[in-house]
Amino acid sequence: MKSVIALLAPGQGAQTPGMLQPWLELDGTERRLTEWSEATGLDLVRLGTTADAEEIKDTAVTQPLVVASTLLAAEEMWRRHPELPLDAPVAGHSVGELAAAAIAGVLSFEDAMSLAAIRGREMAAACAAEPTSMSAVLGGDQDEVLDRLDRLGLRPANRNGAGQIVAAGREEALAELAENPPENSRVRPLAVAGAFHTEFMAPAREALRVHGDKLSVSNAGRAMLSNADGIAVTDGDEILHRLVEQVVRPVRWDSCMATLGELGVTATIEFPPAGTLSGMIRRDLKGTKTVSLKTPADLDKVAEVLAEHGRAYSGSDS
Repeated sequence: MKSVIALLAPGQGAQTPGMLQPWLELDGTERRLTEWSEATGLDLVRLGTTADAEEIKDTAVTQPLVVASTLLAAEEMWRRHPELPLDAPVAGHSVGELAAAAIAGVLSFEDAMSLAAIRGREMAAACAAEPTSMSAVLGGDQDEVLDRLDRLGLRPANRNGAGQIVAAGREEALAELAENPPENSRVRPLAVAGAFHTEFMAPAREALRVHGDKLSVSNAGRAMLSNADGIAVTDGDEILHRLVEQVVRPVRWDSCMATLGELGVTATIEFPPAGTLSGMIRRDLKGTKTVSLKTPADLDKVAEVLAEHGRAYSGSDS
């Protein structure tokens, strides 16, 4: 049986205080973070080690910090495991798509970091313009949930599979949703700055478009699954266009997972700050082995996955 490994890059909300501390023990990490700090205008070393939870939940800080965490781990993984299959697809959730684009070879790591900083800063500014937010709708009939959101003028900003849809829009509409949730569902408000992945983020899209026009992109060296529809994309210009448009469009993580299933993925490796996407994979793609990289020590688990991958290929060739 053929074994397929996929790489996953998490998004905003997965961050925790001190999450970069274990990675700073590796040679070259502090130098890389210093370079990326210059590209972003943020002190990523301090933010990733001693800053508290309140400071790192600021959208302008969180997004580049999460991308930096993923890229540090990706570099170290390749150094330790150069045998990682070149055809391993990659998918990122929301801002994680910037890291995924760098892992796929579309953007340089530095350009991914600069985009993450602009994205976070401009989305934070857009959030301040009008009182909006997001709430998770758990359970219920999907069609009924979507109809209820539409009637309230809300958008399904994230469709994460496993009976979870994230609603986004004006705060008063979200309050009404919470008071009268769809049948057999419950509504959980999210601690976010505003209505991400909706038309409220249009100013951020324009800022990303202007910056993106200055960047040089390459075609992807490995397939990248798009949040827009879950399809595998390799054209560099198309990927950049989708990254820009993504801030005003829903994240279809359910579609990404469906594509992973169609590709026959048997194992996933989630970069730090890991855990959320692995949980979704286990719920929707039952039987898939998941590896969550939280510290450099977790890279030993990658060796186990690669060994299983090699055995599976040997078995399929016999």
